[in-house]
Amino acid sequence: MSAELNGKRVAFLVTDGFEQVELTGPREALEQSGAVVDILSDKEGSVRGWNHDRPADEFAVDATFEGAHLDLYDALVLPGGVQNSDTIRLIPAAQKLVKSHDSAGRPLAVICHGGWLLVSSGLVKGKRMTSYMTLQDDIRNAGGEWVDEEVVVDGNLISSRKPDDIPAFSQQLIKALAA
Repeated sequence: MSAELNGKRVAFLVTDGFEQVELTGPREALEQSGAVVDILSDKEGSVRGWNHDRPADEFAVDATFEGAHLDLYDALVLPGGVQNSDTIRLIPAAQKLVKSHDSAGRPLAVICHGGWLLVSSGLVKGKRMTSYMTLQDDIRNAGGEWVDEEVVVDGNLISSRKPDDIPAFSQQLIKALAA
């Protein structure tokens, strides 16, 4: 285990139906680098991940969107999953968290469908980013520049397209947190 990120704390924002590997892959990389990772959700208890279109494991929730103390977190990560991303984008407390975090200039990392929350929060205008290809029209219509690349960094925004991009995504997130 590396001590590169000792003292850093990262929150994953999810609801039921998130793409499980988009949480577990980056979380493992962050924890191996010394970061503490919390799961935030719209409800207490647990949330269920999905393996594409099938229910998978349950994960304990550390805090709700409403009860989270944003100043604790050095970065926010938004995993995808169609069900999760379509749900979370409509939750005012989730929108408030990403807007506040973005205003503070801290790393905001999204993968796959996770970008929908940024679209609904008005945070993609003027940003260069990537996502799962089905979001490209949403991002462009919201004023962003969509590109088909493994990982894109634009200021504090880190974005990736799909689970295959998790190693590059995780590497860029760790790099941003270590800076």
